[in-house]
Amino acid sequence: MLSGFRVLDLTWVLGGPFASQLLAQLGAEVIKVEPLEGDLSRRVSSHSTVFEGDSGFFLSVNRGKSSIALDLKSEQGRAVLYDLVRKSDAIIYGFAPDVPKRLGLDKQSLLAINPKIAIGQLIGLHDKGPYAKAPAFDLVVQAMSGVMSITGNKDAEPVRLGYQAADLTGGLYLALGCVSLMLKALKTGSGDLLQVSLLDCQLAMLTWQAQNYFISGVIPKANGARHPVIAPSDIYPCADEQFIALSPTGQQFWESFCQAIGRDDLAKDPRFDHPVRRIENVESLTRELNQVFQTRKAADWADHLFEQRVPAALVNNIEQATSQRLAHERNMVEELVHPKTMASLRFLGSPFKFEGAEPTTYPPAFAEHTRKILSQVCGYEDHQIDQLIKANIIFQGDVNDQTE
Repeated sequence: MLSGFRVLDLTWVLGGPFASQLLAQLGAEVIKVEPLEGDLSRRVSSHSTVFEGDSGFFLSVNRGKSSIALDLKSEQGRAVLYDLVRKSDAIIYGFAPDVPKRLGLDKQSLLAINPKIAIGQLIGLHDKGPYAKAPAFDLVVQAMSGVMSITGNKDAEPVRLGYQAADLTGGLYLALGCVSLMLKALKTGSGDLLQVSLLDCQLAMLTWQAQNYFISGVIPKANGARHPVIAPSDIYPCADEQFIALSPTGQQFWESFCQAIGRDDLAKDPRFDHPVRRIENVESLTRELNQVFQTRKAADWADHLFEQRVPAALVNNIEQATSQRLAHERNMVEELVHPKTMASLRFLGSPFKFEGAEPTTYPPAFAEHTRKILSQVCGYEDHQIDQLIKANIIFQGDVNDQTE
């Protein structure tokens, strides 16, 4: 897919590294350019979630990359990066908006070095005015975007999504934008810059919730797991206090569901025989279904409804989700071996399935590929690399960690 494309990843922590991991999973060669102290996310974790020196946070978004450590604040360090830019197809970074110009990584500077380079810039809020310097952590962006106001139980306090939705969605958009710029360069021979704002992405993800507000003027509110305009579409407690998720959308699925649970009478009930009336009488419908689902365990209901082709599923926790049969059949859980210690660890697999896809490799040790990259990509001689190491412009990881 992206085999033959080289991407320089100057991002850190979550959103940007997630974007470059997606590009690696699509076949691109991704060089992670870390500061001399390393990516902050290598150390952001509790003691119990560190594996062989790296945090679960770092390990989750850095598969399939190589790592080089470089001082971008120095003139010599920038010269090394420019040599990499000359040999690359794309560069992505997540600096504050005023930093690229200061580091000589703005559009004008980079295109002067490589006219075909694709530049992906991830920012928090905006690149102008007081917002340019405002910190934009995931929780803050979720709050500003309105997504927290439609998440959680009805009439309860706003709730953050259970994962970093702002960071990760920004990474998705950044990866897509990077691919589009590389395609543009192939077509036109000209590179360009594309900017992605975490806030923009969250606002874009509001889709029909915002559109319905624009049409009706009614502000959407949190409604728990219940869908605001479709019924039944909710979660229901079962006999074992686990939950079943159910959404038989459309009249055919509704009637099939009623038959599957032995309640054909519900399909004919004048309160529930039409989608609009099911919404109008959703509380009554919920009471009826709560009684039904209390008669069996959640897993039993899930198996039964699956067999009847009714849209329903067990509400899994993380252990259940990653151990379910389908996750393994789709290779969404993989086991990799640490290249130095030979300890094995499970990772989430790639959602991209295509013929000839190479499995993404174990996340790189800090700066383990510095010498290899500068030698093979930039053509540096050993004595040049040694001088840069001595001058503290680059850092070379443990040579025993390096893999060919």
